[in-house]
Amino acid sequence: MVDYSIQNKKAWEYDAYDFWVKHSGTPAERAKKDLENPIGMLRKYADYFDTYQGIRVANICGSCGKKAVPLAVLGADVTVFDISEDNKRYAMEVAEAAHVTMDFQVCDVLEIDMEKYGGCFDVVFMEGGILHYFHDIDAFMHIMYSLLKENGRMICSDFHPFAKISDILKLEQPAMSYFSTDVFEGEMAHARFYEEAVRAQMPKCSYRKYTISEIINSVIDSGFVLRKFDEHPAWTNDRVPGEFTLIADRKK
Repeated sequence: MVDYSIQNKKAWEYDAYDFWVKHSGTPAERAKKDLENPIGMLRKYADYFDTYQGIRVANICGSCGKKAVPLAVLGADVTVFDISEDNKRYAMEVAEAAHVTMDFQVCDVLEIDMEKYGGCFDVVFMEGGILHYFHDIDAFMHIMYSLLKENGRMICSDFHPFAKISDILKLEQPAMSYFSTDVFEGEMAHARFYEEAVRAQMPKCSYRKYTISEIINSVIDSGFVLRKFDEHPAWTNDRVPGEFTLIADRKK
């Protein structure tokens, strides 16, 4: 595991289980919502799946299972790859309460066991802002390509690169030049929800933020066929972009 992944793991295992219980409900409460309206829990990402029943999905950096469990409820065979043991604990307890099964691999995404998982998935799916945790986007996209079966699909949704120059999503991260290639330390995503005394002692993450062209070119250079690139308004201001969703297929 590379040094920055070890650093990010420490951040994502800091009080994570208790955080999810406080902000998403107990596993039983969360499972109830997933069972009542799995499509609704997927939110806008439901529009990018052609089907759920019987497909094999790799949920990359799937966190606490907030999208993996609804996918499993809808009939998908889901494997979560995430760096946090606390995230796994919460996700698996939600899955158990929802009476669904899923696989959860705690690992550095760049070190996924390709002998076991290479070429296995119909869909690789990620959302919620994960690309900035990886310092080499080309290595990351190569892994995504390698996980897919022939004709498999990547659904990659992330924070819009516009957020590099403006904290439009109110994540309380520093603004910088749009074209900056700097790696920098910053607070993990949930730090802003804690009291200042706790926040000051929380482990930091190591980030590298990308431009639109860096992301798209990496997808193409990795061998994908780019199918669609949608931009979504920021939840804080619908006049500016806050997120994007990119669809790409693995061909021969």
